[in-house]
Amino acid sequence: ILSPINFTRRKTGSNDITFKVVYCGICHSDLHQIRNDWKNSIYPMVPGHEIVGTVTEVGSEVKNFTVGDRVGVGCMVWSCQQCDSCNEGQEQYCEKVVMTYNAINVDGSPTFGGYSSLMVCDQRFVVKIPESLPFDAAAPLLCAGITVYSPMKYLQMTQPGKRLGVVGLGGLGHMAVKLGKAFGLQVTVISTSPKKEKEAKENLGADHFIISKDQKQMQDAAKSLDYIIDTVSADHPLEPLLSLLKVQGKMILVGVPENPLSFHPAAVISGRRFIGGSAIGGVKETQEMLDFCAENNISCMIENIPLDYVNTA
Repeated sequence: ILSPINFTRRKTGSNDITFKVVYCGICHSDLHQIRNDWKNSIYPMVPGHEIVGTVTEVGSEVKNFTVGDRVGVGCMVWSCQQCDSCNEGQEQYCEKVVMTYNAINVDGSPTFGGYSSLMVCDQRFVVKIPESLPFDAAAPLLCAGITVYSPMKYLQMTQPGKRLGVVGLGGLGHMAVKLGKAFGLQVTVISTSPKKEKEAKENLGADHFIISKDQKQMQDAAKSLDYIIDTVSADHPLEPLLSLLKVQGKMILVGVPENPLSFHPAAVISGRRFIGGSAIGGVKETQEMLDFCAENNISCMIENIPLDYVNTA
């Protein structure tokens, strides 16, 4: 699937930061992109958008970063900085946003991601990795972490004592559990796999576990949740999940299945329920998330692998 690509990175510009890549997470998005599941893949491709490293050079206009700093780059490397979204610190919704890989940069060149030894990035899209965070386990926070943190903050899904459901216990799901517990929520994991109950409760501290294929468990949990974060990227039914929401409950989709999902309007009308979606977060919010994780001793569960094992992984 992946083979080396030789190309020349641009030199460090006045507003650029160059850093040695130390770790790069494998995101499920990387699988979608290399397989062209979303029908927008550009080849040759270098995936990777959960990137951390050490600064080796800074441009003349860079003031907040110095050589030796621990830094990270997530899913974006440029935006217009002029639209409403950019002005509100929500660069991820800029219509001209340039993604870290599988995109065309403003100079017309393709962007290549973090499965690399070196990266050059505009300082506006670089964040600092707090010293107390493990360097390797901090990398996936730049996608998995911010993708669940952003909607929780924006939609005020952070009130202690409220009940959060997390659908799927993968990269995003396990971070939703950790963040939910840090916010003081009661967390229920909803999964198709009974094997994940031990991990959910014993390793991550989830309060409850529901097997979504068990109709009795689902019926017993009806109208029990204030919020749901659905992280599943495979096709799955929404209506059984919506039935778990209380009146005025909120469901947020952050996984991207290959095919459209559907539900009957009555599933939301009958309880004034809300369903929406969210994508990563802005640069400022990503730094906020990293600082929150550092303060609360939160990082990702990871397995370290060498780069030559990436195809198998």
